[in-house]
Amino acid sequence: MSTDTLTKTTAFNIEEVRAEFPILKEKINGKPLVYFDNGATSQKPIQVIEAINEYYSTYNSNIHRGVHYLSQKATDAYEAARQKLADFINAPDSKLINFTKGTTEGINLVAHSYAQEFLKPGDEIVISTMEHHSNIVPWQIAAEKTGATLRILPIHDSGEIILEEASKIINDKTAILAVSYVSNAMGIINPVEELIQMAKKHGAITLLDGAQAVPHLKVDVQKLDCDFFAFSGHKMFGPTGTGVLYGKEDLLNKMTPYQGGGEMIKEVRFEKTTFNELPYKFEAGTPNIAGGIGLAAAVDFMNKWGIENIEAHEQNLLQYALNQLNEIEGFKRYGNSMHSAGLVSFLIDGIHSYDIGVLLDKQGIALRTGHHCCQPLMNRFGIEGTCRASFALYNSEEEIDLFVEALNRAIKMLK
Repeated sequence: MSTDTLTKTTAFNIEEVRAEFPILKEKINGKPLVYFDNGATSQKPIQVIEAINEYYSTYNSNIHRGVHYLSQKATDAYEAARQKLADFINAPDSKLINFTKGTTEGINLVAHSYAQEFLKPGDEIVISTMEHHSNIVPWQIAAEKTGATLRILPIHDSGEIILEEASKIINDKTAILAVSYVSNAMGIINPVEELIQMAKKHGAITLLDGAQAVPHLKVDVQKLDCDFFAFSGHKMFGPTGTGVLYGKEDLLNKMTPYQGGGEMIKEVRFEKTTFNELPYKFEAGTPNIAGGIGLAAAVDFMNKWGIENIEAHEQNLLQYALNQLNEIEGFKRYGNSMHSAGLVSFLIDGIHSYDIGVLLDKQGIALRTGHHCCQPLMNRFGIEGTCRASFALYNSEEEIDLFVEALNRAIKMLK
């Protein structure tokens, strides 16, 4: 597909989008900022910044407890945010939306309150080679405490999961399948619907790490039929320290909270405490109220431009970038799949990723280098890490031109 054809698929004016991000006017080392580290965290549009500012400036108050005006207003805004997040991923009920600090907390919640309570020796937890540490370590802890075994889905050299092996590894012993929807290190979009159906045939529950999916793809948890779906707010233009764990009602109801205090109680007696109903059962203490309200503003922002349009634009950027990067001598892409989000993970033969990152930063270009919290994946490829350029809807083809030009300049300096 030619770049001309690809460009026509972008359905919005990129300059209008960029105008909503104050930080994109900044200069780094005297150069215009080119921000390609969206896989780590995205920049924030003015709507999100203003929503947080308005909360703290005009109705800052605690929620669910006060009868006064400010508390009622804050409670209404926070619960409206919960409904907005439910609509965003097509959850059947807002009470299934549990606010968390992010994907990591959501996965840990399930690993603690479900896995550690219900798994038994001989059970198996299945994850994949490409998982982020946050979707490895909680299951290792759960396995050690319950006597369960951790099993790993292997990947091809392309980075894609070997489905033939998956169909053998996922069996009647599988109690939990926990995989990423989109790889943070390679951008590969995994065949999660197929994997979920494999797991369900054997009676296993399923969890999707959706951290890298929600900024780029339309997510429908009912269509996916996953049991749990965890994601972070800060990767989808929302505030840091925010996130959601969606879960099916029957599973959430049978789980015991792993944090106590605050809104999660129904009645406390010295003899015994009873727990609140969903969704408050898993939201101990005063929540990140401003964060939740800011996250709702991020959903509004994404809906304004349209997730399908965002996905098409990022696919356009990906192909535009690859057309140029593949011309560079020694360029090697990791995660070479037809099914990828807007992310390029690469190395240049003979050059350390860190050195490239430093020289690009001097030219105003921010990308990520290293193992991307995926050390087992890097071990699979026999490398220490990669350079990762990850795109968002505010990135442009002109920025990719600057990036490729800067990369070529860095290579000349390092060789």
